[in-house]
Amino acid sequence: MSRYETPDALRHDSHTLAADARALLDATANIADEAVADARQRLTEALESSKDLRNRIQERAVYAAKATDKTIRENPYQSMGIAFGVGALIGFLLARK
Repeated sequence: MSRYETPDALRHDSHTLAADARALLDATANIADEAVADARQRLTEALESSKDLRNRIQERAVYAAKATDKTIRENPYQSMGIAFGVGALIGFLLARK
């Protein structure tokens, strides 16, 4: 089982990567070399971009969860029927093996 099969492991690693990148930015703050300054700028932009992407993904996940909740609350019997059907299909497929 891969350690990236759980969202918590992926979230932890992404936070660790961001913290390491910020530490690298802090450690190289006093270096005046142009190549280092370029790399620092690209790293800063990448961190901001990843933060924006994470926020957009989180917003979409919350929106999808709310929409799913609303649909289930408006159609409880249909939702139970679909869940039962999917569960029966999965059970049938697993029993065949």
